[in-house]
Amino acid sequence: MQDPLADQLVMELVKKPELITEINSWTEIPPKFENIYPQEFHDFFNFYHLQQDIPEEILVKGQRLFSDKGDLYLAMLGFYSLPYAYAFGDGAEVLVRSKRILSDIGRRLGETGSFILDIFEPGAFLTKKKAFLTCAKVRLIHAFSRYFILHYAVDWDTAFGKPINQEDLIGTNLSFSLIVIRGWKKMGFKVSADEISLIMAYWKWVGRLMGIQEKYWPDDPKEAYALEKLIRKRHLKASDAGQQLINALISYYKISIPDALIGSQIKPILNFFLGHEASKSLNIQTSIPVNGDLLGLVFKFSGWKN
Repeated sequence: MQDPLADQLVMELVKKPELITEINSWTEIPPKFENIYPQEFHDFFNFYHLQQDIPEEILVKGQRLFSDKGDLYLAMLGFYSLPYAYAFGDGAEVLVRSKRILSDIGRRLGETGSFILDIFEPGAFLTKKKAFLTCAKVRLIHAFSRYFILHYAVDWDTAFGKPINQEDLIGTNLSFSLIVIRGWKKMGFKVSADEISLIMAYWKWVGRLMGIQEKYWPDDPKEAYALEKLIRKRHLKASDAGQQLINALISYYKISIPDALIGSQIKPILNFFLGHEASKSLNIQTSIPVNGDLLGLVFKFSGWKN
């Protein structure tokens, strides 16, 4: 299963690219639309207008948590969440077909960072409505990716499955939530049960706005661990696509990371977070040990350089 609401709109946007220009000119989703727009346009953006049960307490607490730990959150996205996604062969086949993620990796990473900052900004979804547009646009980018693979990727193998399906979306959301928590624990940071539940609840809300069917999202941390394990069992495998992606990421980090200690230990750090199985699928195993507590201190004192 993919995301019919977004996919149907993209079919219209391809035929009417002036609508893409208009969407890109917005600072937030307009409150009303005239009848001149296609029905698919109304259906997609009205979905965001109809979100009444906004979990205000979860959003406020989640944004406060990010204000406290946002630097460590971003560090985990770059050193754990993203490489972890590359270890899943079928999903990597989608990512590698977006040439920008290989040739313009710095900007691509920056866009992911901007997405995270938008959705965790104090007041996001409550007093600052830009976050709804941020989620809508990423959701449409996913739909455009599906469209171009379906119509133009002549080398797409049906054995890869349907690109950016519900399982892919859930797996990615877990890598941005559960995997971040796991990374903190690997570095010796204490994460309370309440914090885990809060982060998972926050990403359930974001997932809804990104087109994830909520009935498949885990209701508690125990379910989250079980679901991530199941997806890993089904999809973790070596692939040429994953190799290309991880090699591009490592090369970029070596020339761009300002901290000399981290920059000189890219592979060992990735190996430490990913663990044996995922590291093996990406061919980045190393015998150099990493002390998790020490690494945690380095990331903590790097602050917002992360």
